[in-house]
Amino acid sequence: MKAALIHEIGGLPELGEIDAPERDSGRALVEIDSVPLNPIDVALASGKHYLGPPKTPYVPGSEGVGRIVEADSLEPGTRVYISDDGLGGRGRDGTLAERATVVEEEALELPEGVSDELAAACGTAGLAGWLPVAWRAQVGPGDRVLVLGATGTVGLAAVQAARIKGAQRIVAAGRRPEGLEEARKVGAHATVRLDEDDLAAALKEAAGGDGPTVVIDPLWGEPLVAATEAAAPGARFVQIGQSAGPSATLTSGIVRGKQLEIYGYSNFVVPADARRAAYLELVSHAARSELEFPVQAYPLERVGEAWERQVNGPGAKLVIRLN
Repeated sequence: MKAALIHEIGGLPELGEIDAPERDSGRALVEIDSVPLNPIDVALASGKHYLGPPKTPYVPGSEGVGRIVEADSLEPGTRVYISDDGLGGRGRDGTLAERATVVEEEALELPEGVSDELAAACGTAGLAGWLPVAWRAQVGPGDRVLVLGATGTVGLAAVQAARIKGAQRIVAAGRRPEGLEEARKVGAHATVRLDEDDLAAALKEAAGGDGPTVVIDPLWGEPLVAATEAAAPGARFVQIGQSAGPSATLTSGIVRGKQLEIYGYSNFVVPADARRAAYLELVSHAARSELEFPVQAYPLERVGEAWERQVNGPGAKLVIRLN
Protein backbone atom coordinates (compact mmCIF):
# COMPACT_ATOMS: atom_id res chain seq x y z
CA MET A 1 0.00 0.00 0.00
CA LYS A 2 1.04 3.64 -0.47
CA ALA A 3 2.69 5.45 2.42
CA ALA A 4 4.92 8.40 3.21
CA LEU A 5 8.32 7.21 4.43
CA ILE A 6 11.13 8.92 6.32
CA HIS A 7 14.29 7.17 5.08
CA GLU A 8 16.80 9.18 7.10
CA ILE A 9 16.61 11.42 10.15
CA GLY A 10 16.44 15.02 9.01
CA GLY A 11 15.08 14.12 5.58
CA LEU A 12 11.70 14.79 4.01
CA PRO A 13 9.02 12.09 3.74
CA GLU A 14 8.82 10.43 0.34
CA LEU A 15 6.02 8.46 -1.27
CA GLY A 16 6.66 4.71 -1.18
CA GLU A 17 5.13 1.27 -0.74
CA ILE A 18 4.87 -0.80 2.45
CA ASP A 19 3.06 -3.97 3.47
CA ALA A 20 -0.51 -3.47 4.71
CA PRO A 21 -0.89 -3.91 8.49
CA GLU A 22 -2.76 -6.86 9.96
CA ARG A 23 -5.23 -6.45 12.81
CA ASP A 24 -4.90 -8.26 16.14
CA SER A 25 -7.73 -8.80 18.61
CA GLY A 26 -8.62 -5.63 20.46
CA ARG A 27 -7.31 -3.42 17.68
CA ALA A 28 -9.10 -1.58 14.88
CA LEU A 29 -7.97 -1.62 11.26
CA VAL A 30 -8.63 1.83 9.77
CA GLU A 31 -8.59 3.10 6.21
CA ILE A 32 -7.02 6.54 6.52
CA ASP A 33 -8.60 9.57 4.85
CA SER A 34 -6.93 12.63 6.43
CA VAL A 35 -3.77 13.17 8.49
CA PRO A 36 -2.81 16.51 10.10
CA LEU A 37 0.85 17.47 10.27
CA ASN A 38 2.08 18.48 13.72
CA PRO A 39 5.26 19.84 15.32
CA ILE A 40 5.79 16.46 17.02
CA ASP A 41 5.99 14.78 13.61
CA VAL A 42 8.73 17.20 12.52
CA ALA A 43 10.56 16.91 15.85
CA LEU A 44 10.64 13.12 15.67
CA ALA A 45 11.77 13.11 12.04
CA SER A 46 14.56 15.59 12.77
CA GLY A 47 15.80 13.65 15.81
CA LYS A 48 15.06 16.59 18.13
CA HIS A 49 12.29 14.99 20.19
CA TYR A 50 13.11 13.82 23.71
CA LEU A 51 12.10 10.27 22.74
CA GLY A 52 15.09 10.17 20.40
CA PRO A 53 15.15 9.43 16.68
CA PRO A 54 12.92 6.64 15.35
CA LYS A 55 14.45 3.69 13.54
CA THR A 56 14.32 4.35 9.80
CA PRO A 57 12.62 3.86 7.47
CA TYR A 58 9.34 4.59 9.20
CA VAL A 59 5.90 6.06 8.46
CA PRO A 60 5.25 9.39 10.25
CA GLY A 61 1.86 10.67 11.39
CA SER A 62 0.67 10.68 15.00
CA GLU A 63 -3.09 10.95 14.39
CA GLY A 64 -5.67 10.75 11.64
CA VAL A 65 -9.26 10.44 10.50
CA GLY A 66 -10.55 7.42 8.62
CA ARG A 67 -13.10 4.63 8.44
CA ILE A 68 -13.19 1.29 10.20
CA VAL A 69 -12.29 -1.66 7.99
CA GLU A 70 -12.48 -4.26 10.74
CA ALA A 71 -12.77 -4.13 14.54
CA ASP A 72 -14.20 -6.06 17.47
CA SER A 73 -16.64 -3.40 18.70
CA LEU A 74 -16.98 -0.90 15.82
CA GLU A 75 -18.97 -1.45 12.64
CA PRO A 76 -17.14 -1.37 9.28
CA GLY A 77 -17.51 2.05 7.69
CA THR A 78 -17.69 3.91 11.01
CA ARG A 79 -15.84 7.22 10.69
CA VAL A 80 -13.29 7.64 13.49
CA TYR A 81 -10.47 9.81 14.77
CA ILE A 82 -7.39 7.87 15.92
CA SER A 83 -4.33 8.97 17.88
CA ASP A 84 -1.77 8.00 20.52
CA ASP A 85 -0.85 4.27 20.77
CA GLY A 86 2.76 4.93 19.73
CA LEU A 87 1.86 6.06 16.23
CA GLY A 88 4.32 7.84 13.96
CA GLY A 89 7.73 6.81 15.21
CA ARG A 90 6.86 6.63 18.91
CA GLY A 91 7.08 2.85 18.75
CA ARG A 92 5.57 1.95 15.41
CA ASP A 93 4.55 3.24 12.00
CA GLY A 94 2.08 6.08 11.86
CA THR A 95 -0.96 7.28 9.96
CA LEU A 96 0.56 8.64 6.73
CA ALA A 97 -0.36 5.43 4.96
CA GLU A 98 -3.49 4.05 3.34
CA ARG A 99 -4.23 1.90 6.40
CA ALA A 100 -3.21 1.80 10.06
CA THR A 101 -4.16 -0.10 13.22
CA VAL A 102 -4.87 1.28 16.67
CA VAL A 103 -6.20 -0.04 19.97
CA GLU A 104 -9.97 0.29 19.81
CA GLU A 105 -10.14 2.68 22.78
CA GLU A 106 -8.25 5.21 20.66
CA ALA A 107 -10.74 5.02 17.76
CA LEU A 108 -13.31 7.73 18.56
CA GLU A 109 -16.50 7.79 16.53
CA LEU A 110 -17.09 11.13 14.80
CA PRO A 111 -20.40 13.00 14.63
CA GLU A 112 -22.07 13.95 11.37
CA GLY A 113 -21.58 17.49 10.15
CA VAL A 114 -17.82 17.79 10.64
CA SER A 115 -15.44 17.35 7.70
CA ASP A 116 -12.50 14.97 7.86
CA GLU A 117 -10.08 17.91 7.68
CA LEU A 118 -11.73 19.82 10.53
CA ALA A 119 -11.99 16.67 12.66
CA ALA A 120 -8.26 16.17 12.11
CA ALA A 121 -7.49 19.77 13.11
CA CYS A 122 -9.44 19.27 16.35
CA GLY A 123 -6.92 16.61 17.43
CA THR A 124 -3.45 17.40 18.74
CA ALA A 125 -3.52 21.10 17.83
CA GLY A 126 -7.13 21.68 18.81
CA LEU A 127 -6.71 19.98 22.18
CA ALA A 128 -3.51 21.95 22.88
CA GLY A 129 -5.63 25.12 22.74
CA TRP A 130 -8.87 23.78 24.18
CA LEU A 131 -7.68 21.92 27.28
CA PRO A 132 -5.52 24.72 28.77
CA VAL A 133 -8.63 26.93 28.73
CA ALA A 134 -11.36 24.46 29.63
CA TRP A 135 -9.51 21.95 31.82
CA ARG A 136 -6.36 23.57 33.24
CA ALA A 137 -7.48 27.18 33.82
CA GLN A 138 -11.21 26.34 34.00
CA VAL A 139 -12.17 29.60 32.34
CA GLY A 140 -15.68 30.85 33.04
CA PRO A 141 -17.87 33.95 33.04
CA GLY A 142 -16.06 36.98 34.40
CA ASP A 143 -12.64 35.91 33.14
CA ARG A 144 -10.63 38.18 30.87
CA VAL A 145 -8.51 35.84 28.75
CA LEU A 146 -5.29 36.77 26.95
CA VAL A 147 -4.10 34.31 24.31
CA LEU A 148 -0.48 34.82 23.29
CA GLY A 149 0.53 33.43 19.89
CA ALA A 150 -3.13 33.48 18.90
CA THR A 151 -2.56 33.32 15.14
CA GLY A 152 -1.85 29.57 14.87
CA THR A 153 -4.25 26.66 15.18
CA VAL A 154 -3.49 26.21 18.90
CA GLY A 155 -4.06 29.88 19.62
CA LEU A 156 -7.27 29.99 17.58
CA ALA A 157 -8.52 26.94 19.49
CA ALA A 158 -7.81 28.75 22.77
CA VAL A 159 -9.66 31.87 21.62
CA GLN A 160 -12.70 29.82 20.66
CA ALA A 161 -12.56 27.76 23.84
CA ALA A 162 -12.61 30.98 25.89
CA ARG A 163 -15.61 32.21 23.90
CA ILE A 164 -17.50 28.92 24.30
CA LYS A 165 -16.75 28.81 28.04
CA GLY A 166 -18.23 32.28 28.49
CA ALA A 167 -15.19 34.51 29.05
CA GLN A 168 -16.11 38.15 29.59
CA ARG A 169 -13.35 39.45 27.30
CA ILE A 170 -10.83 37.76 25.00
CA VAL A 171 -7.61 39.33 23.73
CA ALA A 172 -5.61 37.73 20.92
CA ALA A 173 -1.93 38.65 20.64
CA GLY A 174 0.34 37.67 17.75
CA ARG A 175 2.56 38.81 14.91
CA ARG A 176 0.64 38.04 11.71
CA PRO A 177 -2.06 40.64 10.91
CA GLU A 178 -4.09 38.13 8.90
CA GLY A 179 -3.95 35.67 11.80
CA LEU A 180 -5.11 38.33 14.25
CA GLU A 181 -8.01 39.15 11.95
CA GLU A 182 -8.94 35.45 11.93
CA ALA A 183 -8.81 35.45 15.74
CA ARG A 184 -11.18 38.40 15.83
CA LYS A 185 -13.60 36.60 13.50
CA VAL A 186 -13.76 33.55 15.79
CA GLY A 187 -14.26 35.40 19.06
CA ALA A 188 -11.48 37.80 20.13
CA HIS A 189 -12.80 41.15 21.31
CA ALA A 190 -9.44 42.84 20.79
CA THR A 191 -6.09 42.09 19.16
CA VAL A 192 -2.55 43.22 19.99
CA ARG A 193 0.58 43.03 17.86
CA LEU A 194 3.51 41.51 19.76
CA ASP A 195 5.87 44.14 18.34
CA GLU A 196 4.15 46.99 20.26
CA ASP A 197 6.66 49.40 21.82
CA ASP A 198 5.09 48.96 25.26
CA LEU A 199 3.62 45.49 24.98
CA ALA A 200 2.63 45.19 28.66
CA ALA A 201 0.62 48.41 28.54
CA ALA A 202 -1.05 47.39 25.27
CA LEU A 203 -2.04 43.98 26.67
CA LYS A 204 -3.46 45.46 29.86
CA GLU A 205 -5.46 48.11 28.02
CA ALA A 206 -6.87 45.56 25.58
CA ALA A 207 -7.94 43.23 28.40
CA GLY A 208 -9.67 45.98 30.34
CA GLY A 209 -10.14 46.21 34.07
CA ASP A 210 -6.91 45.52 35.94
CA GLY A 211 -5.61 43.22 33.20
CA PRO A 212 -6.20 39.63 32.06
CA THR A 213 -7.26 37.10 34.66
CA VAL A 214 -6.11 34.16 32.50
CA VAL A 215 -3.11 34.00 30.14
CA ILE A 216 -2.70 31.12 27.67
CA ASP A 217 0.98 31.07 26.69
CA PRO A 218 2.48 28.99 23.86
CA LEU A 219 5.37 31.46 23.50
CA TRP A 220 7.32 31.98 26.78
CA GLY A 221 10.22 34.44 26.38
CA GLU A 222 9.62 38.20 26.33
CA PRO A 223 5.88 38.06 25.54
CA LEU A 224 5.32 36.09 28.73
CA VAL A 225 7.28 38.65 30.75
CA ALA A 226 5.09 41.44 29.35
CA ALA A 227 1.97 39.42 30.16
CA THR A 228 2.98 39.09 33.83
CA GLU A 229 3.34 42.87 33.98
CA ALA A 230 -0.11 43.29 32.41
CA ALA A 231 -1.90 40.61 34.42
CA ALA A 232 -4.52 41.17 37.08
CA PRO A 233 -3.83 40.10 40.68
CA GLY A 234 -4.31 36.34 41.05
CA ALA A 235 -4.15 35.70 37.30
CA ARG A 236 -3.76 32.09 36.13
CA PHE A 237 -1.08 31.43 33.51
CA VAL A 238 -1.10 28.20 31.51
CA GLN A 239 2.28 27.55 29.85
CA ILE A 240 2.08 25.31 26.78
CA GLY A 241 5.11 26.08 24.61
CA GLN A 242 8.27 28.07 23.94
CA SER A 243 7.96 29.43 20.42
CA ALA A 244 9.51 32.76 21.50
CA GLY A 245 12.37 31.17 23.42
CA PRO A 246 13.17 28.53 26.06
CA SER A 247 13.78 30.98 28.91
CA ALA A 248 12.09 34.02 30.45
CA THR A 249 13.28 36.29 33.24
CA LEU A 250 10.36 36.91 35.57
CA THR A 251 10.38 39.58 38.27
CA SER A 252 9.94 38.01 41.67
CA GLY A 253 8.05 41.00 43.02
CA ILE A 254 5.43 40.78 40.28
CA VAL A 255 4.86 37.06 40.76
CA ARG A 256 4.67 37.39 44.54
CA GLY A 257 2.93 40.74 44.70
CA LYS A 258 0.20 39.74 42.28
CA GLN A 259 -0.02 36.17 43.66
CA LEU A 260 0.21 34.82 40.11
CA GLU A 261 -0.51 31.15 39.47
CA ILE A 262 1.57 29.45 36.76
CA TYR A 263 0.44 26.03 35.50
CA GLY A 264 2.33 23.80 33.10
CA TYR A 265 0.44 21.96 30.37
CA SER A 266 1.23 19.18 27.87
CA ASN A 267 -1.15 17.01 25.84
CA PHE A 268 1.02 14.02 26.71
CA VAL A 269 0.28 14.11 30.45
CA VAL A 270 -3.49 14.61 30.23
CA PRO A 271 -5.23 11.45 31.47
CA ALA A 272 -6.45 9.40 28.52
CA ASP A 273 -10.11 9.55 29.55
CA ALA A 274 -9.98 13.34 29.93
CA ARG A 275 -8.26 13.71 26.56
CA ARG A 276 -10.82 11.55 24.76
CA ALA A 277 -13.75 13.33 26.42
CA ALA A 278 -12.27 16.71 25.52
CA TYR A 279 -11.77 15.70 21.89
CA LEU A 280 -15.38 14.55 21.58
CA GLU A 281 -16.59 17.81 23.15
CA LEU A 282 -14.38 19.86 20.84
CA VAL A 283 -15.42 18.04 17.67
CA SER A 284 -19.09 18.26 18.63
CA HIS A 285 -18.74 22.05 18.71
CA ALA A 286 -17.12 21.86 15.28
CA ALA A 287 -20.01 19.74 13.98
CA ARG A 288 -22.43 22.48 15.12
CA SER A 289 -20.35 25.14 13.32
CA GLU A 290 -19.40 26.67 16.68
CA LEU A 291 -15.68 26.21 16.08
CA GLU A 292 -13.47 26.42 12.99
CA PHE A 293 -9.85 26.54 11.83
CA PRO A 294 -8.21 27.56 8.57
CA VAL A 295 -7.17 24.26 6.96
CA GLN A 296 -5.21 23.56 3.79
CA ALA A 297 -5.20 20.05 2.36
CA TYR A 298 -2.46 18.40 0.28
CA PRO A 299 -2.61 15.06 -1.53
CA LEU A 300 -0.27 12.32 -0.31
CA GLU A 301 1.82 12.77 -3.47
CA ARG A 302 2.76 16.27 -2.24
CA VAL A 303 3.60 15.28 1.32
CA GLY A 304 7.21 16.52 0.99
CA GLU A 305 6.02 19.98 -0.03
CA ALA A 306 3.54 20.11 2.85
CA TRP A 307 6.21 18.90 5.28
CA GLU A 308 8.57 21.72 4.28
CA ARG A 309 5.80 24.23 4.84
CA GLN A 310 5.12 22.75 8.28
CA VAL A 311 8.81 23.13 9.17
CA ASN A 312 8.86 26.78 8.08
CA GLY A 313 5.62 27.87 9.72
CA PRO A 314 2.40 26.79 8.04
CA GLY A 315 0.01 29.70 8.71
CA ALA A 316 -2.88 27.21 8.49
CA LYS A 317 -3.50 23.68 9.68
CA LEU A 318 -1.94 21.40 7.07
CA VAL A 319 -3.74 18.14 6.40
CA ILE A 320 -2.68 15.32 4.07
CA ARG A 321 -5.53 13.70 2.14
CA LEU A 322 -5.14 10.01 1.31
CA ASN A 323 -8.61 9.35 -0.10
